[in-house]
Amino acid sequence: MNTGSDEPGEAAVATDGAKVGEDETGGTAGEQGLGSRAPEFVKARRALHVSWQVGVFVVGLAVVVAGVIMLPLPGPGWVVIFGGMAIWATEFVWAQLVLRWTKRKVTEAAQRALDPEVRRRNIILTATGLVIVVAIVGVYLWKFGLVMPWKIEDQ
Repeated sequence: MNTGSDEPGEAAVATDGAKVGEDETGGTAGEQGLGSRAPEFVKARRALHVSWQVGVFVVGLAVVVAGVIMLPLPGPGWVVIFGGMAIWATEFVWAQLVLRWTKRKVTEAAQRALDPEVRRRNIILTATGLVIVVAIVGVYLWKFGLVMPWKIEDQ
């Protein structure tokens, strides 16, 4: 295998013509192609492969449901949901596509959040919201004092 390159900036090319670091789908080694990642002996037997897929689906569903339950409760709900999607993505193309789309959108959002203009706008909006909340709390305390809303009688 010829993995060396004498020219600067030229990618190393394997003897089969693919660039080193790329898989057979043309993607990089970190981004695998779509499809099942089940072991070969499982893929070779139809009944075993279907059983494997059902098992992966059930485990992924349990993790996603746990994440959905954690959304209103204390816990890392979104992280667990994406963990369940990652489990599904080991077997199902649709989950792999959803996960890739989500990763792309999160990366784009992170890049936008680092933009100084967007950061300035977010700081201004946060400060404005904070001033409004403080004003509402101040008016409440001025009118009713330190009394819980459910104990307020008609005045």
